Formats: sequence, structure tokens, C-alpha cells
Amino acid sequence: MEIHWLIIAMVTGVFVGTAVTWLLCRVRITTLNEQYIATQQDLANTRADLDLKSETVSQLNQVIVRLETTLEHERKTTYEKLNILNDATLKLGDAFKALSSEALKSNNQSFLELAKITLEKYQTEAKGDLEQRQKAVEHLVTPIKQSLEKVDTQIQELEKARQQAYGSLTEQVKSLIYTQEKLQSETGNLVKALRTPTVRGHWGEIQLKRVVEIAGMLEYCDFDRQQTVTTEDGRLRPDMLVRLPGGKNIVVDAKTPLLAYLDALESTNDDQRLSKLRSHAQQIRSHMTKLSAKSYWEQFQPTPEFVVLFLPGEMFFSAALELDPALIEEGAKQHVILATPTTLIALLRAVYYGWRQEQVSENTRKISELGQELHERIATMVEHLTKLGGSLGKAVEAFNAAVASFEGRVLPSVRKFEALGAGSKKEIEELTPIDKNPRVLMEIQGEHDTRIC
Repeated sequence: MEIHWLIIAMVTGVFVGTAVTWLLCRVRITTLNEQYIATQQDLANTRADLDLKSETVSQLNQVIVRLETTLEHERKTTYEKLNILNDATLKLGDAFKALSSEALKSNNQSFLELAKITLEKYQTEAKGDLEQRQKAVEHLVTPIKQSLEKVDTQIQELEKARQQAYGSLTEQVKSLIYTQEKLQSETGNLVKALRTPTVRGHWGEIQLKRVVEIAGMLEYCDFDRQQTVTTEDGRLRPDMLVRLPGGKNIVVDAKTPLLAYLDALESTNDDQRLSKLRSHAQQIRSHMTKLSAKSYWEQFQPTPEFVVLFLPGEMFFSAALELDPALIEEGAKQHVILATPTTLIALLRAVYYGWRQEQVSENTRKISELGQELHERIATMVEHLTKLGGSLGKAVEAFNAAVASFEGRVLPSVRKFEALGAGSKKEIEELTPIDKNPRVLMEIQGEHDTRIC
């Protein structure tokens, strides 16, 4: 028995672990796909920005080329002017030499000096203009150079981030493939375990108990294995008895027809899979017929005229119902209600609601009994208080009569003793009659009030 429970615990753990691992893998794949799509979108945006910046750089390069062309043209023009001026100076000097050296000596010297000054001034202006043009070109080129450097840096960073992202994605995909292979292995082990009749039976009972826990009905469900009935056909032992308010019961029997269903899942041929699913539906119908023949509702009285056939998985029932839609109707005719975890939870919750109403009714009855007992005790106490009130009234009347007698007959004689000097130092206090009567109690009888004197 301990080995059976150990196998059940292992199978349940493997099943739960498999389901959780599958869900985690599915969520992880969805997250990785979303990250991959986001990375692709960022890469596309970066490429678009890079194309725009490349176009800007191309335009700026064209501007630089035009500026350099203009600068070169200005340089050539300046050199040509200087050459022309030099040629004119040489020609002018030769012309003056041809004249009388004596007559034009001073004028020639002055003209040469003036020409020299003019030439130096022109060269200075041309040089300054050339430096300004160079500075202007540098001023235009420097921002472009800086922008290109920034673009290059961003491209390198994006490429590095892309490589890291793809590297991480590759590792995650490898991990996912390993997890998937492990999941397939564990699933295969689970399928092998569920092919064992004993394991299937215990798994069905565990699922049944889990459904009861979810519905909060453990208090009202019996899983006692000794709950058996001996008939002419043998011993009947249901898997669970659901206790109803009023002392009635519902019999639940768990079945796990999985062989044909598991064979259908493993089939690669559509015709073979359809044939296995038909066998699965036939197995459920056979269990239903056998369970109807046991007539549990006659053996476990009082109980409704039906028994619940519990299938521990929604997929088992839906697969059979798809190929045999008359299962539900046929089960109703045979007094067998087919239930999956979802429908059984709904049934048990309805029964739980009935128990809550039963508790409310029981509490109401107890409150009514307590109210009657309290009313009787209060009535008895009122009787005693009424008697006490009557006694107090008589005591007050007797006290007032004693005070009147004391004041009318005893006190005058005492005053005479005092007048004769036979009194004591202690004064006699004045007695005051009691002019209050005990409060009248009210006794409620039906809807009318009557006074009790």
C-alpha cells in the first residue's frame, strides 16, 4: 500500500511538474518572441536613422566639394592676378628704362615704390581673404566631422548590442530545446505509468479527492474503504459517498479508461487515431453500463436514484462525447451521471450550499428554543419580582405606620423627659415617612401590555 501511494505521489509530482514546466516554457517562448520582435523593430529604426544620417553626410560632402572647388578657383584667380600684376610691373619697368634714365629716374623709383606698396597691400588682402575662406570651410566641416564620429560610435554600439542580444537569445533557445526534450521524456514516463491499472486507479482517486478539496466538501464526503455492501452479485464498494442534508447520500464512482485514449494520442495515422478514440468512447459506455447494473441507489439508502461516474479529466470526456454524442442521454436513462472535475465541483458546491442552508435552519431552530427558554425564565423572574414588590409595598406601609405612631405617642413623652432634664446629650433624629412605592413591572402578553401590581 505504501508503494502504491509512493507511486501515486511520484506520478502526481511528475504530472504537476510537467504541466508547470510546459506552462513556463510556453510563457518563456512568448517572452522571447516579443523580445526578438522588439529587437528587430529597434534595428529597423536604427537602420532608418543611419540611412537618413548617411544621406545628410552625402549632402554635406557635396557642399564641401563645392566649397573646395570655389576655394581652388579663388586661389587660381588670385595667382593669375598676381602674375598679371608682376608682368605689368616688369613691362612698365622696361618701358621706363627705354626712356631717359635721367629724366624718369626719380619718377620710376617712386612708381616702383608705389607699385610695391600696392602689391603688398593686395597680397595681404588676398592672404587674409584666403584664411577667412579656409576658416569658414573648417567651421562648416567640423560639425559634420563630429556628427560622423557620433554616428560611427552609435553604429558600433548598436552592433555590439545586437550581437549580445542574439547571443543571449541563442542561449535561451538552447535552454528551451533542452527543457522541451526533458519535458518529452517526463511525459513519456508519465504515459508509461498511467498504462498500469493500479496507478490509474489511484490517480483517479487522488483527482477525486482533490476535486472535493477544491469544492470545500471534505467534511461531508466519505472515502472510507470499509464502506461496502454485500449483494448477490458480490461486494459493492463505491469510491466516495457524498452526504446530503436530511441524511441522504450520493454515490460517486471514479473510472480512468485511458489505454485507448493514450494509444490515440500516440497514433500517427488519422484512421488509427479515430479507431482508438471510438474504442475510448466504447470503454466509457461499458463502464457506464456496468455501473448502472450495480444499482448503488438501492444498496445505499436513502440516496437519489442515480450514481455519479467521475472521469478525472475534461479531455477524456470531451473526446468520447465527440464520437458518441448520445453518452449523456444514455447515461441518464441508466441512472448514471457522467461528471468531469468541473461538473463535479459544481455539483459539490450545490450540495455545500444545501448544507449551509441546513446549518442556517438548525441555528434558527436553536435560537427559537433558546428564545422560548429565555422567555420562560424571564416570566418566572417577573413573578418573583412582583412578589418582592408587593412585600416592599407592605413594608413601606408598616414603616410609615410605625413612624406615625412614634411621632404621635412616643415622641411627646420623650420631649417631656427632656423638659424635666432627664434627656441625654444625643439628639433624637427626625424620622421621615417614605412616600415612594415600588416601580410597577410591565409584562408583555402578545401585542398588549398589562401592569403587574
